[in-house]
Amino acid sequence: MATDDPLQKTSPEPLAPTATDSAPLVRFDQVVKRYGAHVVLDHLDFAVERGQHVTLIGPSGSGKTTILRLLMTLERVSGGTIYVDGQPLSHMPGPDGSLKPASEKHQREIRKRIGMVFQQFNLFPNMNVLQNITEAPVNVLGLERAEAEERARDLLRLVGLEEKITAHPTQLSGGQQQRVAIARALAMRPDILLLDEVTSALDPELVAGVLDVLRDIAHSTDITLLCVTHEMNFARDISDRVMMFDSGKVIESGPPEKIFGEPEHERTRAFLSAVL
Repeated sequence: MATDDPLQKTSPEPLAPTATDSAPLVRFDQVVKRYGAHVVLDHLDFAVERGQHVTLIGPSGSGKTTILRLLMTLERVSGGTIYVDGQPLSHMPGPDGSLKPASEKHQREIRKRIGMVFQQFNLFPNMNVLQNITEAPVNVLGLERAEAEERARDLLRLVGLEEKITAHPTQLSGGQQQRVAIARALAMRPDILLLDEVTSALDPELVAGVLDVLRDIAHSTDITLLCVTHEMNFARDISDRVMMFDSGKVIESGPPEKIFGEPEHERTRAFLSAVL
């Protein structure tokens, strides 16, 4: 049965008895990520509450995208623990109750609650738009194909591409492909959507259309967003909180009017003067 909200969850399932509505949806607890001697994230602590829109800004190489890759389990932490809805993502309970590095199965189950839109669209070229959006809900979530297709049509209306349902990726512009990628991520009905510089691979004239779609999603749904972007006006528009990163640490955090209007840290002021 169709719903008015294509992002509404039909059968929410708690991760575990330890997960509670009062827990932050995402929490980084003293997280370290290093490559050899190079420290990318340095004992990082932060949390994202349910329904919050949090944007990470800062120079290239400051660790922003690494945060998203750790949440998608594309990378493993070097130290500390990541929690999703109160349950560790990077770790799992051992026989003695202590935490040990998480198995792939453990991570895969929790990762179902996280969606990500990448810089590159990563659509399956041999599948049409409808197939690209329904493949994961059918094969990962176990949805009936009819329900998955109904959900896909609702989402294509949301991103303004209902008429492209039978098109293949090569028949779409870059902006259209990115909107399909957004619909594909939302089709899994994630609790949190990660956005990684989603307009960086687009021609300038296509950027506004994609950002408008994301603004509509941010303003019309209660989905939690964690966004990495260099589009400062977009960050100002959609964020509840903006976090400024430098050298793997949060050097300043606050509401967008504070960060963009009255930044306290000299590094933040220098960065914003260079990009605004």
